[in-house]
Amino acid sequence: MLLFLAFLIGIIAGLRAMTAPAAVAWGAALGWFDVSQTPLAFMGYKWTPWIFTVLAAVELITDQLPTTPSRKVPMQFGARIIMGALTGATIGASGGSLVGGLIAGIVGAVVGTLGGAAVRGKLAAAFGKDTPAALIEDAIAIVGALLIVSAVA
Repeated sequence: MLLFLAFLIGIIAGLRAMTAPAAVAWGAALGWFDVSQTPLAFMGYKWTPWIFTVLAAVELITDQLPTTPSRKVPMQFGARIIMGALTGATIGASGGSLVGGLIAGIVGAVVGTLGGAAVRGKLAAAFGKDTPAALIEDAIAIVGALLIVSAVA
C-alpha cells in the first residue's frame, strides 16, 4: 500500500511540484508517520513544512502567470521528478522501503506531469481559457496530497 501511496504522491508532484513535499513534510512533522530514523528525517523537522508551504504558495501564484514555462520543459519536468522522488521516498521510508518509494514517486511524477498537462489543456480548451483549468488542478493537487498523506498514517 505504501508504494501505491508513493506513486500517488508522485502524481501530485507532477501536478504541483511543491504541494507534494509540503504535504509530506507536514505529515512527518505532525507525527502522522515516522521518518526520524531514516536519511529523510529532515522532512519531519520543525521548519521543513513551513519552507515547503511557502514554496508551494509561490508556485500556486506563479502557475497563473502567462510567462510561466510549460511543466514539460526540462527544468520544470526535472523539478517534478526530483520532488516525486523525494516525496515518494519519504512515504516509502516510513515503512522501510525508501528505494521502492523513490522509484514509485518518480514514475508517478512522470505520469502526473504528462497526464496533468494533457488534462489541463483539454479543460482549458473546454473553458476557453486556462485560469479555471489551473484552479481545478490546484484544488485536485491540494486535496489529493492531503488525502494521500493522511492515508500513510
